[in-house]
Amino acid sequence: MKVSERIEELRREMSVEGIDIYIVSTADYHHSEYVGEYFKARQFLTGFTGSAGTAVFTKEKAGLWTDGRYFIQAEQELAGTGVSLYRMGEPGTDTIEEFLEKELPQGGTLGFDGRTAGLDEGMRFEEIVRGKGGDIQYRLDLAGRVWRERPPLPREKAYLLDLCYSGEKTASKLARIREKMADLHADVQILSSLDDIAWMLNIRGNDVAYCPLVLAYALVYKDRVELYADEEKFSAEILAEFEKNGVRLFPYDGIYEAVQSFGKEDALLLDPERTSYALCKNIPGDARIIEAQNPQILMKSVKNDTEAENLRNAHLKDGIAQTRFMYWLKKNFGKIPMTERSVSAKLEEFRAQQEGYLGASFEPISAFGEHGAIVHYSASEESDAGLEEGKLLLMDTGGHYWEGSTDITRTFALGEVRQEEKEHFTLVARAMLRLAYTVFLHGCTGANLDCIAREVFWKERLNFNHGTGHGVGYLMNIHEAPINFRWREGKTPAQRLERNMVITDEPGIYIEGSHGIRLENELLVQEDAGNEYGQFMHFEILTCAPLDLDAILPERMSGGERKLLNDYHRSVYERISPYLEEDERDWLKEYTRPI
Repeated sequence: MKVSERIEELRREMSVEGIDIYIVSTADYHHSEYVGEYFKARQFLTGFTGSAGTAVFTKEKAGLWTDGRYFIQAEQELAGTGVSLYRMGEPGTDTIEEFLEKELPQGGTLGFDGRTAGLDEGMRFEEIVRGKGGDIQYRLDLAGRVWRERPPLPREKAYLLDLCYSGEKTASKLARIREKMADLHADVQILSSLDDIAWMLNIRGNDVAYCPLVLAYALVYKDRVELYADEEKFSAEILAEFEKNGVRLFPYDGIYEAVQSFGKEDALLLDPERTSYALCKNIPGDARIIEAQNPQILMKSVKNDTEAENLRNAHLKDGIAQTRFMYWLKKNFGKIPMTERSVSAKLEEFRAQQEGYLGASFEPISAFGEHGAIVHYSASEESDAGLEEGKLLLMDTGGHYWEGSTDITRTFALGEVRQEEKEHFTLVARAMLRLAYTVFLHGCTGANLDCIAREVFWKERLNFNHGTGHGVGYLMNIHEAPINFRWREGKTPAQRLERNMVITDEPGIYIEGSHGIRLENELLVQEDAGNEYGQFMHFEILTCAPLDLDAILPERMSGGERKLLNDYHRSVYERISPYLEEDERDWLKEYTRPI
């Protein structure tokens, strides 16, 4: 069935239910960044495969809202579908709310699956509908009616994260959480976010693509935890651990009945950005709601010393795989056929050779030539480009290891590339290195520091349409709140950077129809000297893999910038070379030479 046919069938279902506008978001019931196959209803209805976007359907119109990372991709994938692209954040583009204000008729009905809508989002919709004298239907999964071959909910087995990896027992984590609950005068925490639950209970799973998480809800009381999940996922060992920590199991869907039992004597802590509209609507109106960020978010963002040391080992393994891949690529390009997907598979092969490797940490990006300009490009069987001489190959990949998760981007020159591409590559490298080696006072946020990287672009009247970095989870979500590098703050004040937080450093440049370049290292926040001016901080570079000197123009770098690159490359050689074969080691020495 074509996209247009699916939309027409959806509209028939809308008509049956008396729905004027229907919204389909990119979300599961837990607001995960990546979703399992069961939850890809927006992709099914529109054909757009990006990991972020919201589709809105009226009786005559169909629109997809997505951000700057996906503009090029969405434009290509929506062509001929009848779905219009709304470029979020661009001048003259209506927000979804503005669109609803214009398109929802007086007395009209707005429909969506409230389990996939956040509380804040649902309340905004309520306000618009109220102003129209209309109605909301949030219990309708119309996409599910159209999607007859929808995959089932996952039933993958969960596993325990031993203390040697987690660095903290569940009992200790629960004690800290309960202290925070007491500070907020909360009796119960309602918890929907999968990463927060997994961190709290030291469990991992395989229910979400690229994120080792378990589909579950939790109610955290002062004396117990109620976990709403499929019992079949848990081994006897995990169940014994649950019992030891006062964790009781209930059916996954039982969370709705559970929250209906709360009353005026209950003070409920919930995070409005991580709790679904439907779940909140099931809480009785006389219960006292305390809206605050989940305390687990900041707690898990600050890695303990065990996790930090494990991450150094994970990045060493990843660096070995990445370096061996780069050696293979440089030695074999032009001798054997290569495509975007085949080189991605080769890199995965090198990762799989590392002890403790568990799988990819996100959908890999392998983008050749003009595909590199699509920030979140994903090579399909149809788009899989053959690699050719004289162009760039951008690869943004990562891995999950028992010792943690990695995220690295490298851009490679395939033969001699154009002067403009070398100039752009050098610009990106300068930006990344400047940020990685900065020193700052404790209290700074990513919003304070972003311009250190971005300044070199702005001086050239250039920019890149994404953040410079994001927090990274420990064997969990590769994009982890609450830290990031952004030049503009969002509605929530930026979180200051604390010791042992992990953040990426990934500036880029994207020239539509020509090329894209991104370079990415992960950074570990560390304490530096302290004096009368306060506590200074610096970054420890976790990522350990060379930058492609074939694309660098040393004359476009200052002496200080060349020193930063040389220092980094010396570190790469010292750390990686002992694990390489002699020919690989000789090659690495050449590719980490001082410039």
